[in-house]
Amino acid sequence: MAAFIETLRAIISNPVLLSIWAALVVLSLWYVTRDLTRKNTGLMPLMKVVWFLIVLYSGPIGLAVYRYSGRKQIPQDSLWRRTFRSDAHCYSGCGLGEIIGVTLTVGLLGLSNLWVALITFACAYIIGFSLTIGPLLQGGESLTSAISDSFWGETASITGMEVAAIGVDLWLAGDARMGNLLFWGSLIVSLIVGFFIADPINALLIRFGVKEGMMNPRYT
Repeated sequence: MAAFIETLRAIISNPVLLSIWAALVVLSLWYVTRDLTRKNTGLMPLMKVVWFLIVLYSGPIGLAVYRYSGRKQIPQDSLWRRTFRSDAHCYSGCGLGEIIGVTLTVGLLGLSNLWVALITFACAYIIGFSLTIGPLLQGGESLTSAISDSFWGETASITGMEVAAIGVDLWLAGDARMGNLLFWGSLIVSLIVGFFIADPINALLIRFGVKEGMMNPRYT
């Protein structure tokens, strides 16, 4: 197991591979920006930001999710397309919170793993929760109702996503700091893992009516 971990760490901190990944992220961002401003201008402004952040975090993987579930040109909607959109909405805020939390606690302050986990989770939850409650308030819900809907609809997926993501990041990065490529490689991997861990959780929440999921982009 130790040999496997060291091999994995060597792969995700390889400067050539990270450079290739960075190039793929730039190309993916170019594509999604072009598509959003030419073929999908009618999407909600919030979802445009969501898709840009998803591709920023996970490059071609995020782009594939966008093409599968986020464009007006999808042939038909489905539970899994709704799930991916809901997961992406959650992931955009939580991912930002994780980046802020890990960069602050590990990269700048060098805190212990317990504080890293607690502060990073708090940042992810607050930002993810805010991205959910804001649109509900704008849609006319009362503050009490918006808080309740956001809590029941998002807590499980945020928790699953961040427990997995933070755990993977701490497991892979070890004592790496911001000047070490392993720090950034581990962060990239953890964000992607968190996204896919949260996907079946969101599917269950939508399937059983706990949350509605993001609407079909064809009707925006």
